[in-house]
Amino acid sequence: MFDLNMTLIAQVLNFFVLLVILKKFAYKPLLDLMEARRQRVISDLENAEKNKIASEELKATYEKQLAEVKHEAQVILDKANKLATETREEIITQARAEQERLIAAARDQIAREQQKAMMELRNEVASLSMLVATQIVGKSIDEQKDKQIIADVLSKLDDKQGGLPC
Repeated sequence: MFDLNMTLIAQVLNFFVLLVILKKFAYKPLLDLMEARRQRVISDLENAEKNKIASEELKATYEKQLAEVKHEAQVILDKANKLATETREEIITQARAEQERLIAAARDQIAREQQKAMMELRNEVASLSMLVATQIVGKSIDEQKDKQIIADVLSKLDDKQGGLPC
C-alpha cells in the first residue's frame, strides 16, 4: 500500500522545520508588517475623514461669511441708492425753489420797470401837455403853478381811469 521510505520522512521533517523557521523568522514579521500597514491605512482613512469633515466645516463657514458679505454689500447698495435718491430729490427741490425765487424776482423787476415806465410816461405826457398849453396860451405860467396844475390833472385822471392804461 503505502511505502514509507526515508526520503519521504526526511522531506516531511524538512517541511516542518522549514515551517517552524518560516513562522519564527518570516511569518511573524510579515504579519507584523501587514498589521502595521493595516493600522497605517486605518489611520490614513481616519485622517481623511477628519480632513473631509474639517473641510466641510470650513466650506460652510466660508459660505456663511460669503452670504453675510453679500448681505452687507446689498445693505450698502440700498443705503447708497437711498442716499442718491434723497440727494436727487433735495437738489430738485432746491432747484425748484431757486426757480420760483428767480421767477418772483423777475416779476418784481418787471413790475418795478413797468411802474418806472408809467411814471416816465406820465411825466412825459405832463411835459408835453404843458408845452402844448404854453404854445396855445402863448405864455408860461410860473413853473411852480405848472407843476401844481399837472399834479392836479394827473390825480383827476387816476381817479377817473385808475391810472394810465398799459
